Amino acid sequence: MRRVARVLITGITGFAGSHLAELLLARCDEVHGLAH
Repeated sequence: MRRVARVLITGITGFAGSHLAELLLARCDEVHGLAH
């Protein structure tokens, strides 16, 4: 069984950040984000 990753993404509302968040959520990881 894979361990769930806890990830903090800075700039989550940007192009790369939003796509990275979608990818990680699809893998059932825990995602937190910061936006300016």
